[in-house]
Amino acid sequence: MKKIIPGYPADEMRLSARRTILTERGGLDALAEALDNGLADPFVRAVEALGGITGRVIVTGVGKSGHIGAKIAATLASTGTPSHFVHPAEANHGDLGMIARDDAIIVLSWSGESAELKGIVAYSRRFQIPLIAFTAGAHSALAREADIVMLLPREQEACPHGLAPTTSTLMQLALGDALAVALLEAKGFTAGDFHTFHPGGQLGANLAHVADVMHSGESVPLVPSGTPAQDAIMTLSQRKFGCVGVTGADGRLIGIVTDGDVARNLGRNLVELPIDAIMTSQPKTVAPTALASTAMAILNKNAIGALIVTDQDRLPVGIVHFHDLLRIGVA
Repeated sequence: MKKIIPGYPADEMRLSARRTILTERGGLDALAEALDNGLADPFVRAVEALGGITGRVIVTGVGKSGHIGAKIAATLASTGTPSHFVHPAEANHGDLGMIARDDAIIVLSWSGESAELKGIVAYSRRFQIPLIAFTAGAHSALAREADIVMLLPREQEACPHGLAPTTSTLMQLALGDALAVALLEAKGFTAGDFHTFHPGGQLGANLAHVADVMHSGESVPLVPSGTPAQDAIMTLSQRKFGCVGVTGADGRLIGIVTDGDVARNLGRNLVELPIDAIMTSQPKTVAPTALASTAMAILNKNAIGALIVTDQDRLPVGIVHFHDLLRIGVA
C-alpha cells in the first residue's frame, strides 16, 4: 500500500479537497439542469410507479452503485416507502425469491452493462415487475430493458484519473434522495409518520410531542390572579420549575413570574403586592401537540427555562422544562 509522499504540502491537500467538492457540485448542477429537461418526465413516471405499487421497492446495484443503492433503500423505507436492498450476486443464488410480483425494482448501474445484473433484470422481465434504471448508459442493455430510464448526465469524476466513482455516485445518491422526498410529499407523509419509523436517538426525541414529556396535574405551578406575591413565590419555590403561571377568573393563563422577575423586584415590598404587579403578561407558551424540538427552539430563542403548556383556549394543561427535553435527547 502506498503511503503519503514525504513532505507533501498541506496546501495541496486543501486544494485537492476544493477541486473535489467543486467537481462534484458541477455534477449536481448538471443533474438539476437535467430535471428541467429530459429527466423530468421519467422522474414523474417513476414517482407515480413507485407510489402505485402494493409491494416493496427493491433496490439493487454492484460495487459503489450498490452501496449507494443500499442507502437509497434505507431512505425510502424510513420515509414511508417499504424498501430493501438485494445484492445482484446473491439474487442469482436464491435471493430472487425475495422479490414479489407486486414489487418494483430500481437498478443502479453507471454503465448499464454490469454482467451481475443480468439475472435480476431478466427476472423482472419474466414476471413483468416494473423496472426503473439509474444509468448514464443511454443505449446500454439496462436502458433497453427498463420500463423507466433515469438518464444521468455524464460529468467529470472528481478522481483525477477519472476512474474512482465520485461525481457519478453523488448524482445517483442525490437522485435517490429526490425520489424519496417526492414520494414522501406525494403521500402526505407527516412528521408524526416520520416518528413512527424513527423512535430512537436524537431524531426520535425531536419528533416526540410536548404532551409526551410535560408535567401535568398538581405539579404545574399555577396561582390565580390576585394571589399575594409572597404566596405565589412560595409556590414557585416548591415546584422547582423556575416559574409560576398566573390564571384569570376563567382559568386561562394571563401571566407568568420567573425567578428573574422575583430577583428584579426584591427592592419592592412584595408582602404588600399581588402577583399581578410583577408578572409578565402574555407569556410564551407551547401546545401539547407541538414537537419537542419546537419547544426547545422557543426556549432557546427566548432564553427561558420552561414553558407553560396550554390548549387552544389558553387553558394551562402542563409545563415542560428544558431539562425534560435534554433528558430525552432533544438538542
